[in-house]
Amino acid sequence: MNGLMMQQPLLISSLLTHAERHHGDREIVSRRVEGDLHRQTYRELAARSRRMANAMAMLGVGFGDRVATLAWNGHRHMELYYAVSGSGAVLHTLNPRLHADQVVWIADHAEDQVLCFDLTFLPLVEAIAPRVKTIKAFVAMTDRAHMPATSSVPGLLCYEDLLDTSSPAFTWPLFDEHTASSLCYTSGTTGNPKGALYSHRSTLLHTFAAALPDSLNCSARDTILPVVPMFHVNAWGLPYVACMVGAKLVFPGPFLDGKSLHDLFEAEGVTVSAGVPTVWQGLLGHVEANDLSFSTMRRTIIGGSACPPAMMRAFQERHDVQVLHAWGMTEMSPLGTACTFKARHDTMDAEGRFAVQAKQGRAVFGVDMKIVGDDGQALPHDGKASGELMVRGPWIIQDYFRSEGGSPLVPDDDGRGWFPTGDVSTIDADGFMQITDRSKDVIKSGGEWIGSIDLENIAMAHPDVAMAACIAAPHPKWDERPLLVVVKKPGAALTRNELLAFYEGRIAKWWTPDDVVFVDAIPLGATGKMQKNRLREQFAAHKLPTA
Repeated sequence: MNGLMMQQPLLISSLLTHAERHHGDREIVSRRVEGDLHRQTYRELAARSRRMANAMAMLGVGFGDRVATLAWNGHRHMELYYAVSGSGAVLHTLNPRLHADQVVWIADHAEDQVLCFDLTFLPLVEAIAPRVKTIKAFVAMTDRAHMPATSSVPGLLCYEDLLDTSSPAFTWPLFDEHTASSLCYTSGTTGNPKGALYSHRSTLLHTFAAALPDSLNCSARDTILPVVPMFHVNAWGLPYVACMVGAKLVFPGPFLDGKSLHDLFEAEGVTVSAGVPTVWQGLLGHVEANDLSFSTMRRTIIGGSACPPAMMRAFQERHDVQVLHAWGMTEMSPLGTACTFKARHDTMDAEGRFAVQAKQGRAVFGVDMKIVGDDGQALPHDGKASGELMVRGPWIIQDYFRSEGGSPLVPDDDGRGWFPTGDVSTIDADGFMQITDRSKDVIKSGGEWIGSIDLENIAMAHPDVAMAACIAAPHPKWDERPLLVVVKKPGAALTRNELLAFYEGRIAKWWTPDDVVFVDAIPLGATGKMQKNRLREQFAAHKLPTA
């Protein structure tokens, strides 16, 4: 017997409709690339999103077509989040930190039809425009007054002109909630990037879970400033959460230095923010150098990489800003865990609570986790046993876009399968997970992945290099940076600076290794694979150049 309940599809457009009806006068404040501070309400956001949905249709965007963005956090990017997905197309957020070659490959693989971009990224768009195969319209996200006087981008369109010439009459369509809504590519350890394709249903369920008190704890009383980029896994879901709960949103645009962020926090009464540790280093440095404080901010969500203990103490003990550790992956939409206390932690002393906070947290409802040993068997959740972390849930991918690389899932007896995260962790009896290592040979610098294989391949292309391995080396600011370990060819006189110069123009500049060490041999395993774990042990104390 079926329950007698209404059948209402879970669609992203419903979040915007709810915000418009019930929180219509709540503000969205954006510091824009143009330099001004823009204000609009959720009511205005909804109206402009409907116009943009019509504009996309006029550009020939159809159901399921991909619309790409190269943009900062701002109201126009937010409008595209809803206009594109809400109309049944797919929003594809491109990472502007990638090298032009990578952007071209990803845009072609996704078969993007339209590219909308902030003016900051005009040089990148000019570099890729002659090379991309499927993009038929380029839209500068600005008004007529700020359009570039000249540009090599063919038929460059103006975002505000498109809005002005589009009808405000648009009804959000109803369709299957399993329809694709957005696309985000992740860099792996081997091969090309892979696309995580989210659905409307997965996004709505993720939004419900993220807003819960024991997750990110967001409400209509909050003013949220997402520092985490909207091109990086949907800004951890906050543009959707804010509409669901009716929170005020503050977008920093490209101005992510400590002074700009603190000024915005204070001027707009920000209560909660979210970002990677690298950004918070700059903010704390500015605050402490100028003897400042936080008058309204009381929570910061830190993810992307582990929060250094000294940073956590500075926020909490000196500034009364509570740190919430969160963990997830692009393949998980991305939220997996949040480190919120249980009742029994209230009676702990400060050091005991601090030890709990240092962990990545416990699974939010909807995410199932386990750790397995080398034999694939589940290990106990005792806080001691360490194994590969496996996850599953309704907002975790079961396959990559176009089934790239085959199914990533590890089969289970119940037939559902588990997604292998590549992280090694422990889980304690209270369900708190702590990452102890990574099995993937990737480097996480300032919360962003760097593929070591790509850097090794470039080094191996140098005529004087016999073998190269790239590993993560500790860095005081970026958490990790690439260290290149190289075996020269016999008789070669290659220097560090010559090899680093070889990377110029071949990869995103921030991917370039920080240092090179030359060795007589790189350890190999029985199958001929490089044993990077031994290299990491050997160079664990290596001091990277600071200049």
